[in-house]
Amino acid sequence: MSNYNDSGWEPVTRLGRMVQEGEIDDMETALNSGLPLKEPEIVDQLLPGLDDEVLDINMVQRMTDSGRRVKFRCVVAVGNRDGYVGYAEGRDDQVGSAIQKAIGIAKLNIIQVPRGSGSWEDRSDRPHSLTHRTTGKAGSVEVEVIPAPEGLGLAASDTVRAVLELAGIENAWTKSHGNTRTTVNLAKATFNALENASQSRHPQRRPNREEAEVADQ
Repeated sequence: MSNYNDSGWEPVTRLGRMVQEGEIDDMETALNSGLPLKEPEIVDQLLPGLDDEVLDINMVQRMTDSGRRVKFRCVVAVGNRDGYVGYAEGRDDQVGSAIQKAIGIAKLNIIQVPRGSGSWEDRSDRPHSLTHRTTGKAGSVEVEVIPAPEGLGLAASDTVRAVLELAGIENAWTKSHGNTRTTVNLAKATFNALENASQSRHPQRRPNREEAEVADQ
């Protein structure tokens, strides 16, 4: 029996129960199981010590019948700096609550990034970059991430760099187009680029996030 049962967490999904019972004990197996990831505690168990970074905080105002309502939108990325990264936005009346919401959702959006040494200039066997170039879009922003040789570092803006570092990408060239001053779209486009790289390697790795979990047999 797995020691995960001592955490006080009561899973409500099939994947959660499999993790708690020790049938699945690593994140790669969980993502490749075909079961939707709907509990952030699964990520807490399989990727302990996950780092998170707040990329943007913005105040959003909306007029209602009762007057003006103000909420905060927080953009957050999480990662273990070793091949796993997630991204999300969270909204709430309080900044702290918005950040916590975003962190929880980002854990549910976690992906495995295919790292390697994809640059023709590089002979390293260490997984310090991507295996191939990839592109992601969000709104008007498009971000391209290109494998680079070891020692180059990250040729990227601060927002793009933050997402790549959380994913464990140490060396890469990047190109950005569109309204790159919009942090939320720039961060999301970067994450989408990494997700596209992941899906090109594992095209059936996980179901669409909107799909409901199949009932237990």
